[in-house]
Amino acid sequence: MTQYDGELSPPFEIVEPAHWRAPIIFNSPHSGSVYPGEFLNASRIDLAALRRSEDSFMDELVGHLSERGFPVVTVNFPRSYVDVNREPYELDPRMFTGRLPSFANTRSMRVAGGLGTIPRVVGDGQEIYHERFSVDDALGRIEALYKPYHRALRRLINKAHQKFGAVILVDCHSMPSVGVSRDEPRRPDIVIGDRYGTSCAPLLPELIEDTFAGLGYSIGRNKPYAGGFITEHYGNPASGLHTVQLELNRAVYMDERRRERGPRFAQVAADFAAIAERLAEVPLSDFGPFQAAAE
Repeated sequence: MTQYDGELSPPFEIVEPAHWRAPIIFNSPHSGSVYPGEFLNASRIDLAALRRSEDSFMDELVGHLSERGFPVVTVNFPRSYVDVNREPYELDPRMFTGRLPSFANTRSMRVAGGLGTIPRVVGDGQEIYHERFSVDDALGRIEALYKPYHRALRRLINKAHQKFGAVILVDCHSMPSVGVSRDEPRRPDIVIGDRYGTSCAPLLPELIEDTFAGLGYSIGRNKPYAGGFITEHYGNPASGLHTVQLELNRAVYMDERRRERGPRFAQVAADFAAIAERLAEVPLSDFGPFQAAAE
């Protein structure tokens, strides 16, 4: 499971505009749909079940923004294979033969739920693998896919930070229209996650909420999704690094059962462009005092 040259080439893509409209990066880490053959052979569930974990078409909803002057990052491998929105070594020892390295985080809530860096289950709780596989395979995926993605994302963020003095990273996801728990209330159209105010200046989610609400969307904040590893790890508003996670209700833009684009697809893509333009209009100084990039 470590030969990626053919099936997963390239594993991710970064499209930078010729001229940056603003230091606003759109990232789609969970829309990957290229499944390695060996992964499918090792899975006890079929491709349709695996694909229920995808943020289907989110890469298309934001991909056109590079033409408007905003860099776009998309991942081509599926999150059920390697999840880049986790710590690098959130791993469940019950999945593997061999001993995990001592620095692996084996006790996080995400690992307990089966959704670590190498997931044990798909989003609806179905077990992925027939049997355990080697620790070396798991670590190989992290070295070949996870780490290069994060190195490239960090370089892009640093480039924008050095050029503009501040960066906004918009981490774009989609969520099932209904939750697993029957007790969960009806999900809104958009959930904005800012790690409860810690990953960005307050103005960023406020602007996004006002803009989406003005376009007719219902909005939630931080529940059930406050932002994952990417939002937490790259968000440092005191240094001018602002990250926010957007979870779009799949019923808004697609047929979840058939996995097809819905009648509102083009309009939703246009609405993401409206968000980008609205954020680009705001002077970076409005996001609050922060340290200079050299500090």
